[in-house]
Amino acid sequence: MPSLLSALWLLLAAAFLAALLLELPQFRRGGPRHGLVQDLLRYGKTKSGCGQRPAWLRLLDLPKRWFSHFYILSVVWNGFLLLLLIQALFLARPFPIWLQDLLSTLGGASQNQDVGDKHLSVLLVLMLLWLHSFRRLIECLCISVFSSGVIHIVQYCFALGYYIVIGLTVLCQVPANVSNGKDLFMQISWYHILGIMMYIWASVHQHRCHVILANLRKSKSGKVVNLSHSIPFGDWFERVSCPHYFAELLIYVSMAITFGFQNLTWWLVVMFVLFNQALAAVLCQEFYVNKFSCYPTHRKAFIPFLF
Repeated sequence: MPSLLSALWLLLAAAFLAALLLELPQFRRGGPRHGLVQDLLRYGKTKSGCGQRPAWLRLLDLPKRWFSHFYILSVVWNGFLLLLLIQALFLARPFPIWLQDLLSTLGGASQNQDVGDKHLSVLLVLMLLWLHSFRRLIECLCISVFSSGVIHIVQYCFALGYYIVIGLTVLCQVPANVSNGKDLFMQISWYHILGIMMYIWASVHQHRCHVILANLRKSKSGKVVNLSHSIPFGDWFERVSCPHYFAELLIYVSMAITFGFQNLTWWLVVMFVLFNQALAAVLCQEFYVNKFSCYPTHRKAFIPFLF
C-alpha cells in the first residue's frame, strides 16, 4: 500500500501535469484567460497573462520578493530535521516522540523497514536540500532584484507547506526510531559521488542564471538602475528561456541519484518538480514571446532541444 506521502506527491504531480497540458498552445482555447485558476497558476511577470484582474483578486496579492520567506523557513525547518538526524545517527539520540509519530503516519509501512544501508543516502540528501535552500536564500537577499511582481496568497501558503513536507519526505526514508550510525561512511557508493557531482554542476549553472537575470537590472557597478524585463543572454539562456527552472529539476534528479535511483517516493517528487517547473517555464516563454518581437525563436521553454 502506498504511503500517504507517495499519494500526496502523485496527486500534486497529476494536478500540475493537467494544468501544464491546458496551458500548452495546442490545447489552449482562444480568447483572454482570467479568473481564479489563472491567478493561482501565474505569478510575477506572468500575471500579465491574466488580463484585467478584479479588485477582490488583487486583495490576495503578496510581493514576489517574499520568496525569501520560503527559504528562511526551509533553512530553519530542514536544518532542524538535519540536526535531529545527525544526533540520531552519531549520538544514538532517538527522534522526539511527536516526530516519530508524524513520520510513521506519513511514511506508512516504510517506517518499519530496515534500511540500514540507506542512512548515508538520507543524510546526504537532507544536507543537499539544506544547502540548496541556503544558497537560494542568499541569492534572494543579496543578488536577485525583485520588481513589483506579486504572488497569490494561496501560492505563498502552498510554498511554505512544500518546504515543510519536502524535508519530512526525506526523513521518512529511514525508520522513525533510527539510532544507528555505525559504519555510516562505509556505505558510500558510486551513486553518491555521481549525485553530488550532478548537484554541484546544476547548482553552479542555476546560480549563474540568477546572476544573469539580476544583472539585467543593474549597472556595471552593481547599482540597480531599472526594474523592467529584458531578454537574458549567456550560459544556458542561449538554449532555453528558463534555464534556472531546468537546473532546479536537475538538482532534484541529482538527489534521486544520491538515493541510489531506487526511491519511488523521491521520483514522485521529481515528477512534481518536472511538471511544476515546466508549467512556470511555459508561462514565462509566453511572456517573452508576447513582449519581445525579436525574441530568439530557437529557444525552448524548459529543456534544451526538447521542450
